[in-house]
Amino acid sequence: MNRLVSSTGNYRYRILALVFMATTINYFDRSIIGVMAPTLQKIFDWSNKDYAAIMISFKIAYGIGLLFMGGIIDRLGTKIGYTLSITIWSIFGMLHAAIRPAFSLVGFMVARFGLGLGESGNFPAAIKTVAEWFPKRERAFATGIFDASTSLGAILAPFIVGAIVTVDGHNWQIPFLFTGMLSGLWVLLWWKTYKKPEEHPRLSAKELAYINSDSEEETKERIPWSRLIPKRETWAFALTTITDGVWWFYLFWGAKFLFEQFGVDINNIGLPFLVIFIMADAGSLLGGLASGALIKKGWSINKARKVTLLVNALIILPVALVPVVADKWLAVFLIGVGAMGHQSWSINSYTLVPDVFPKKATASVIGIGKMVGVAAAIAADFALGAVLDAADNSGYFWAFIIAGFSYIFILGFVHLLMPSMIPLDDNLKPIIKTPGK
Repeated sequence: MNRLVSSTGNYRYRILALVFMATTINYFDRSIIGVMAPTLQKIFDWSNKDYAAIMISFKIAYGIGLLFMGGIIDRLGTKIGYTLSITIWSIFGMLHAAIRPAFSLVGFMVARFGLGLGESGNFPAAIKTVAEWFPKRERAFATGIFDASTSLGAILAPFIVGAIVTVDGHNWQIPFLFTGMLSGLWVLLWWKTYKKPEEHPRLSAKELAYINSDSEEETKERIPWSRLIPKRETWAFALTTITDGVWWFYLFWGAKFLFEQFGVDINNIGLPFLVIFIMADAGSLLGGLASGALIKKGWSINKARKVTLLVNALIILPVALVPVVADKWLAVFLIGVGAMGHQSWSINSYTLVPDVFPKKATASVIGIGKMVGVAAAIAADFALGAVLDAADNSGYFWAFIIAGFSYIFILGFVHLLMPSMIPLDDNLKPIIKTPGK
């Protein structure tokens, strides 16, 4: 790879660095409320149900944004579209700092809703940027690089917040304003740096040729949802996204759990989150390598993907023990194992779509699946908030039980719906008649 980069030029990696930076800001911005959750609950006297409502408002907006933000970015272009997305989430992110106790619940719900709308544009804008600036053979690698920044944002949040905000909540507004400053810096760099490859004056002819070396005209035709929804394969993938609710649970409720169970306050949450999300990044890397290695050994795609998913599901099972362990670091390690298994599960589940569906259906099927995942996360927040208020911390017991066992049950249903993973053609008809193994 290094020899290839040096021979063709590497300006495309400067563009990727900006995408990496934007995604880091994105996850930092969405994570800081979870880090400050115990402190904000105390300041504003929120119930767990109130906190759940605030989390739900973000997810509803995020789900709505998934429906149209990609289309807006396609119409406006990457430069303007990405800027619009980060501007929206930055404005609403900073709005959190202006909220006063008298209207804290409604104010935070409005601010989180706007944040969710803006942040829903990051992933389609980032993917579009990679598609414009990287040849197909490098796109998976480039996507893996910027996707790693999701955990980086979650890792940085507790350290930066802990350094700024006191245990009693003094300076709680500053992290929200800080992300706005970072976003403003990013917009300046983006506008100064970004152009399409064919229009960029700093891109060499050799690197441009390399970027376009394996490009092909792809049809803009899309298969409507009405044809995809009846397909068993669509729902096989959609079922795997239900586990997104578990990931959001770690992200938004993890700090609350560690505080309430082990007394880990805002100034000491950084190291536990560092452990959890580094393990999550390891899962991203290892999960992608695992199924690919099995395929190279001659395994069928069906067998390689599902065996990898099964191993992930088995690895995740011990997270169900988190509420009953007495040692803080053992609990952190088990949550980290769950996060690691989830990231590996997620990467492999997303490969199911291009494994089975034609290119022109891929985005739509992923969109349907993401909507199911968001709906599951909303239901989980609502239920957890209600149970915690009614039964105190015993609600976490059931949350971790579900987090541990849901993957293995979901995989069973996925296999029932799609036992052979037979690829579908552009008309959604099976291409291969013989079942895979």
